[in-house]
Amino acid sequence: MIKATSPAAVIEGEAAAALMEPLTDLVIRAGTAILAVNRAAMRIEGKLDGSPVTEADLAADRIIAEGLARIAPQVPALSEERVNPAKPPYNGSFFLIDPLDGTKEFVAGRDEFTVNLALVTNGTPILGIIGAPALGLVWRGLVGRGAERLRLSEKSVAEPIHTRPLPRRGEPWIAAVSRSHGDSRTEAFIAARPGAIRKTLGSAVKFGRVAEGEADIYPRLAPTSEWDIAAGHAVVTAAGGTITDAHGAALQFGKGRADFIVPEFIAWGDPSAAG
Repeated sequence: MIKATSPAAVIEGEAAAALMEPLTDLVIRAGTAILAVNRAAMRIEGKLDGSPVTEADLAADRIIAEGLARIAPQVPALSEERVNPAKPPYNGSFFLIDPLDGTKEFVAGRDEFTVNLALVTNGTPILGIIGAPALGLVWRGLVGRGAERLRLSEKSVAEPIHTRPLPRRGEPWIAAVSRSHGDSRTEAFIAARPGAIRKTLGSAVKFGRVAEGEADIYPRLAPTSEWDIAAGHAVVTAAGGTITDAHGAALQFGKGRADFIVPEFIAWGDPSAAG
């Protein structure tokens, strides 16, 4: 349990590190709940923005909400499924959650959906966990202390991961691109890198592939939401990469942007490429 010493708790350093295992357990349990849902018979509803929400989203969100209330009750938590009561800006630390990222992938019967959980401190994600339950993988990282990938089995095995260097002249860029969301600006950005190879993926799996060195960049030059990218932001940064806007500026989270929209971002495996 985290005890706040001021109205706005600030969680970093050892206190953040101590949260990694219990938060990972929450993400894994939420993923297990998602896998238990019968996709062929589940109820699917539409949100105001037209995106789908299922009983799997809600089951995962309930597990995470109850867990965070036990683990760190003084730290605010913002979830995609509980955004209406949110009152930004958030000072100090808060949790940012997407209980089921890639609902369209999940509904379509594909395996590339994730549970995303981030700890944001002073506007920057410092801890991130991305669980891909159908793939049996978890990517997680704590900025300044490294990142790792867990292969889930009877005995979970963690292995350190790191982003890879900028491709040498003549070598192709590997660009992680969305299966469900395409836009002309992103396509133009990739096209400006001759010979770039597009790696089509769903949900925050794209951040995991950048973090482990399987892709060089993940650009999204169209609006998305803070809960979609906060965990990936922390994981990629912890693995040696960086996340910027199209002009190379840092992103800020929980500071009161309307509807928690992120206008654009680029995840770079090699920070020198963002310069």
